[in-house]
Amino acid sequence: MKALSISLICLSAALIGGCASLSQESQLSTFLEQHEAKVMPLQKEAALAYWRAATSGKGEDYDSYSALDLKLRQIYSDADDYAYLLRLKADAAIEDPLVMRQVDVLINAYLTNQIEPNLLKQIVDLGTAIEKNFSTFRGRIDGEQVTDNQIKEILKTDTDAARRRAAWRASKQVGPVVAQDIIDLVKLRNQAAQALGYENFHSLSLTAAEQDAQELDRLFTELYELTNEPFARLKAEVDTILAAQQGVDVKALRPWHYHDPFFQETPMVYALNLDTYYKGKDIKALSVAFYNGIGLNVDSILDDSDLYEREGKNPHAFCTDIDRQGDVRILCNLKANETWMETQLHELGHAVYSKYHGSELPYLLREPAHIFATEAIAMFFGRLSRNPHWMQQMLDLSDAQRQDIETVAGKYAQLKQLIFARWAMVMYNFEKALYADPDQDLNGLWWDMVKQYQGVQRPARRDQPDWAAKIHFAIAPCYYHNYMLGELLASQLHHKIVHDVLELDGDSAVSYVGKAKVGQFLRDELFAVGATHPWNEMIQRATGEPLTAKYFVDQFVE
Repeated sequence: MKALSISLICLSAALIGGCASLSQESQLSTFLEQHEAKVMPLQKEAALAYWRAATSGKGEDYDSYSALDLKLRQIYSDADDYAYLLRLKADAAIEDPLVMRQVDVLINAYLTNQIEPNLLKQIVDLGTAIEKNFSTFRGRIDGEQVTDNQIKEILKTDTDAARRRAAWRASKQVGPVVAQDIIDLVKLRNQAAQALGYENFHSLSLTAAEQDAQELDRLFTELYELTNEPFARLKAEVDTILAAQQGVDVKALRPWHYHDPFFQETPMVYALNLDTYYKGKDIKALSVAFYNGIGLNVDSILDDSDLYEREGKNPHAFCTDIDRQGDVRILCNLKANETWMETQLHELGHAVYSKYHGSELPYLLREPAHIFATEAIAMFFGRLSRNPHWMQQMLDLSDAQRQDIETVAGKYAQLKQLIFARWAMVMYNFEKALYADPDQDLNGLWWDMVKQYQGVQRPARRDQPDWAAKIHFAIAPCYYHNYMLGELLASQLHHKIVHDVLELDGDSAVSYVGKAKVGQFLRDELFAVGATHPWNEMIQRATGEPLTAKYFVDQFVE
């Protein structure tokens, strides 16, 4: 049975002496208590249902999650509750900043769900159906099913041009399966946003995420200009090596000549392939040893996680906080290579952020200050997989081996960040255009942007919805720019920790291995405070300055 909305609370109070007899503080306290009582068990049940669906691939598990997700979103679609929260915010009568922060968090959650019930159900059902297709779909090469790991392995190692092309095409075969559904979902989301007075769902999402579209545009334009020259120079070097390895002219390079389906990862093209150092290693054990060694114990996280590939399981990676009370899990599909070492470190970064929220915090504030803040922690740790000193200590390498890695590590690190920054530009600008006009030539637009930002040529006469093979458009809408913001914050945190926490002059030999002070700083300044402060205030408090791109530029661009 639906708990009383605030309007009904007042009505009940009026019958026994008037709503006026309840102070705003007591009304809000009652509202928050009732809200938590409704959402806490339902959010946990929905999180468990999603976990079962992602790990099983079964249709009934996805259906169960869809139904629970709809129930949750229906709570946040209550127009009376939303209006009450807006009035409370406008009155500014509540003085307790912790209580008002909960009001702000709720307003943003309610905003994106002020949707007519039938439309809301369509959005939830269609989104779940698309995700189920993504999770269970497997591309085919010569009629045989292949996994994402197999496709990436072919692109990394196979020298047969036809097989590389077939693998790349297999990675895109899901596109035509889900493209029209994604377009329909975009239109439904836009319909909901426009009913609330927003231009489209993209602008609504940024507002609800406490972000400014003009500021994001400015930031991405600045990064585009700053990275143009170094990216072009390094990519030309990589292209020359790839062309020689695969026996083609540089001008003949196409998407399948790179080492992943979207050219969002670094091709291992230099004298050393970092994968060789991880071959035969236990990626799980390495991650446990590292995180536990800095005072961020991950044993309980991994006890309930799902780490290895199997049929029907979601082929990607993610972290989920089941109950905001310590049940945090990750899903991976581990292989013994550098990519999965990075991914494992990355997902556990998300996990420790969630695990170590202050238990004394109100339930609504037991989450990261912002989605890009948790991305920053994930990226901060993920970068270590190709750090020579981290590799030496964790993989028990000799000084000579470390020195060999150092000859290419800096270039790999710069390449990784520049390649990702350019890829993030594709995602951000394409998605903004997708919501602005979902009926335009999206296939052509995608390849125009890939060429502009990544310098990758469109295959001749190809007119397929290759953009739709990126799952984020369906299940994490208007999110991808947060990965780039996370990279900026990761560099800012790195600078703060190196100079103020570890009190070093520079980061030339920093690996963080065994440095409990690093884990303690992150626990105290980020994890424990949860969403107590807006993201910009949290960053100011933790690092002593607002979010800035200067440390990212210092590390990877200049």
